[in-house]
Amino acid sequence: MLNMDFEQRVVIETQHKDWEQSPAQGVWRKRLAREDAEHGHATSIVRYDPGAKFSSHPHPKGEEIFVLNGTFSDHRGDFGAGTYLRNPEGYEHAPFSEEGCTLLVKLHQFHDRDRKQVTIDTRAEPWQQGQGNLRVIPLHEFEGENVALVHWPKGEQFVFHRHVGGEEIYVMSGKLADEHGEYPTGTWIRSPHLSTHQPFAIEETVIWVKIGHMCN
Repeated sequence: MLNMDFEQRVVIETQHKDWEQSPAQGVWRKRLAREDAEHGHATSIVRYDPGAKFSSHPHPKGEEIFVLNGTFSDHRGDFGAGTYLRNPEGYEHAPFSEEGCTLLVKLHQFHDRDRKQVTIDTRAEPWQQGQGNLRVIPLHEFEGENVALVHWPKGEQFVFHRHVGGEEIYVMSGKLADEHGEYPTGTWIRSPHLSTHQPFAIEETVIWVKIGHMCN
């Protein structure tokens, strides 16, 4: 197991981790949290070399993907950089990438009743006004769990707050900080239920953020 104690705060600068070979030729990963070697709860950065593919497989308890760069594909189509995907329980596919791609991938983490399939090209979505000068693109919501992209202008500071149900952040671009440290592009942060912080942006920053999903 890797980082499966959800009462512990975890910070990983993924750019400093080495790529590991997956079971599929030409598909590499950086493991951030893992329940078992090839099964169960997992959060990873995944890279497909050009032409790499996986054999057909299901996703018990769902699969959540954000395409960081390149183009990710399966039988439903091609999904470019900036695409957010949720494939629920029962979905089966044989993914591939002709040009290569890099993904943020979360496996086996859906609520049992969360069966909605989601495909959002965030490049085509308008930014909505958030708190203060923040701008937000909502991606998913289910029974207290919320996922979004958040744009921070340089120097923007958020209010001190408590993470009811926990919080996960992946820094897509720029550099975020709080009283605990600084988080450059590529940093993954998982903060436990009822933890606190007051984040701010050292430079213009975009984050992927999920809240409210770690109460159990």
